[in-house]
Amino acid sequence: MVSSRPSSKPLTVLGIETSCDETAAAVVSRAGDGSGVIRSNIVLSQLAEHAAFGGVVPEIAARAHVTALDGVIAAALRDAGTEWDDLDAIAVTAGPGLIGGLLVGTVTAAAIAAARGLALMPVNHLEGHALTASLTDGLAFPYLLLLVSGGHSQFLLVEGVGRYKRLGSTIDDALGEAFDKTAKLLGLAYPGGPSVECCARHGNPRRFDLPRPLKGSAGCDFSFSGLKTAVRQAAEANAPLSDQDLADLCASFQMAVGDVLEDRLRHAVAACRSSPDGSPGHLVAAGGVAANLYLGNRLEKAAAALGLSFIAPALELCTDNAAMIAWAGALRLVEGYPATRFAAARARWPLDETAEPVIGAGRKGARA
Repeated sequence: MVSSRPSSKPLTVLGIETSCDETAAAVVSRAGDGSGVIRSNIVLSQLAEHAAFGGVVPEIAARAHVTALDGVIAAALRDAGTEWDDLDAIAVTAGPGLIGGLLVGTVTAAAIAAARGLALMPVNHLEGHALTASLTDGLAFPYLLLLVSGGHSQFLLVEGVGRYKRLGSTIDDALGEAFDKTAKLLGLAYPGGPSVECCARHGNPRRFDLPRPLKGSAGCDFSFSGLKTAVRQAAEANAPLSDQDLADLCASFQMAVGDVLEDRLRHAVAACRSSPDGSPGHLVAAGGVAANLYLGNRLEKAAAALGLSFIAPALELCTDNAAMIAWAGALRLVEGYPATRFAAARARWPLDETAEPVIGAGRKGARA
C-alpha cells in the first residue's frame, strides 16, 4: 500500500542493474526539495563477450555479472565518496530481463540490505527509464514517454511514480531488436543500433522503398517484423552488396523507422488529448534507441509540431544504467512504497499491469 503523505527526507540510494548485458551500480542522492544528484554511475559492458554471437547469450551474461558485480558496486561507492553508513536504501532491478542476470542482482542486493540494515526497493527496469527525466530535467508529471529499446517499444503516459498508462506497444519485434537483426543480416558489427546509424550517414534514404508497418492505422501500436523482412529481401535482391548498397539500405531502414515513429506519435498525442486528463506538454524518449541522433532529431521536430517539448536523457542515461534504478528506488521510498526483505526476480513485468497483453501471456505472466 502507498502512503498518502510523501516524505521530504533527503535520501542516498545505491542502485544495482543486471537485467541484460551491463553490470551497473550507482549512487544517487535526493534532496529534501526533490532534486536529484548522480554521485556515481558505473557501467561495465559485456559487448566483447557477446560480439562473436551477434547478440546477448543469457548464460554468459549471468556468469559475467557474478564475476563483476562486487567490484562494480565497490567502484560506485568509491567514486561517490560514500560509505555504507551513508546509504538509506538499496534499489535493484527485479525485472523485466534475463532471469539469470536478474537473480544475480536481486540476491546481491537482498544480502547487502540485510547485512547493513538498509531498505530494499525492487524496481521495474522500465520504471527506471520512465522516471529518468524527473532526475535529469526535474520534469513534473504527467508526460508522454516513448520507450524504445532492445526489448521494448511503447508509448506510455507517465502520471506519477507507480502510475503508468500504456497507450501502445509493439505487436512483434521491439525497435532495438529490429536494429540488431538488420545489422546482423547485413554483416554489420554488434550492437546493431550504432552500426546501422553510422552506416546510414553516407546513404540515400530514398533508394529502397521499404514498408512503414501500421502507418495510418488506428491506435498507437508498433510493428517492425515486416520492415526487418523487407530489408532482408532487398539485401538478397541486390547481393553482393557494395558499401554504398549497405549505406543506402541502412538509411532507407532508418527513414522508414522515423516515419513510423512520427505517425505513431501523432496517434499517441491524439489519444492523450481525447482523455479526460488532457494532453501532457512534454515528450520524453528513453531506452537505447533514444540515443539515435537521426531519430531524436525527427522526434524533436514532430513533437514541436504537435505543441510538445522534447526531452532525451544523455546517452549514458538512455542505455541501461543503475542511476535510473537508484532514482526510481528513492522516489518510491519518498512516495511511501514499502521496502521488502527480498526482491523476487521477474523475467516479465509490464509497467502498466492493468493493460491487456499485446503479445500474449503464459504461466510466467504477460509478455508486454
